[in-house]
Amino acid sequence: MDITERKITKIAREAEKLVLCTLREQGVGTAEIDLIHALRHHPGCTQAALAELLHADKAAIARRTKNLEAKGYLVREDAPNDRRSQLLYPTGKAENLKSSKAEIEAAFYEYLTAALPADEAAAFAATLDKLYHRSKTESRAGFPHFQRECKTDDEA
Repeated sequence: MDITERKITKIAREAEKLVLCTLREQGVGTAEIDLIHALRHHPGCTQAALAELLHADKAAIARRTKNLEAKGYLVREDAPNDRRSQLLYPTGKAENLKSSKAEIEAAFYEYLTAALPADEAAAFAATLDKLYHRSKTESRAGFPHFQRECKTDDEA
């Protein structure tokens, strides 16, 4: 029985829609946001590495990186050991985009929780914090407890 009915995911999707609408106004599309996000987590990678990370076509990545470079979201540097290869790095503008996204999400969540009485909002935030920490701990460990539990459920 799914007591959450995946509502956490559904709320996050609505927040993501708001972020995407807002960022599109700044001239950045969904695929470009994904590329910037990947590059922020893997600075100094090549276009080929980005294509693998994003499971995308190399030609599509080449177009996106060219567009993002023109918009000032990334820079290229020659690889020190291979002059034919270029390494990609996010710019300060890309970092500001992250801040912008976080601010939009935070404002939306503030808006949603403003409908709750203060004591309910505090209890909800505390519960979310517990769930977040459990999720992060499990993720960092490679999901062993969850997978073990799923196997037990499947075997039942």
